[in-house]
Amino acid sequence: MTLTPDARAARAAAAMWANDRASPWMGMELIAVGEGRAELALNVAAHHCNGLDICHGGVTFSLADSAFAFACNSRNQATVAQHNMISFVAPARLGDRLTATAHEVSLTGRSGIYDVRVRNQDGTLIAEMRGMSRAVPGQLFDE
Repeated sequence: MTLTPDARAARAAAAMWANDRASPWMGMELIAVGEGRAELALNVAAHHCNGLDICHGGVTFSLADSAFAFACNSRNQATVAQHNMISFVAPARLGDRLTATAHEVSLTGRSGIYDVRVRNQDGTLIAEMRGMSRAVPGQLFDE
């Protein structure tokens, strides 16, 4: 049976989520996936906040990084981060619902480029991340 690109992305995401202990532990939810794209969300809780009483940048980065991971693994080819850079635009606060939306910009050979935007429940841009991926041997599920 041949899978459609979005069906393959859904199966890859299910396989990844089943083995991902970090993202659920941090409180992330997998909202949507498709070929070269993914969306995850997180409700900012007290344990996500730093000494300035705003969401820790590492939490925001982790949300963006997880969305990036689901997007770049959507073709059932094991793929890892090679390089990421993030710009924090506005603070996220206790009680905010953050949504990270990742989409593929380029995929050439084993290397990919993905942009991720993190927004709060009001649509305010919190952070932008660019991730560079590298495919490695292996698949997430047998195909």
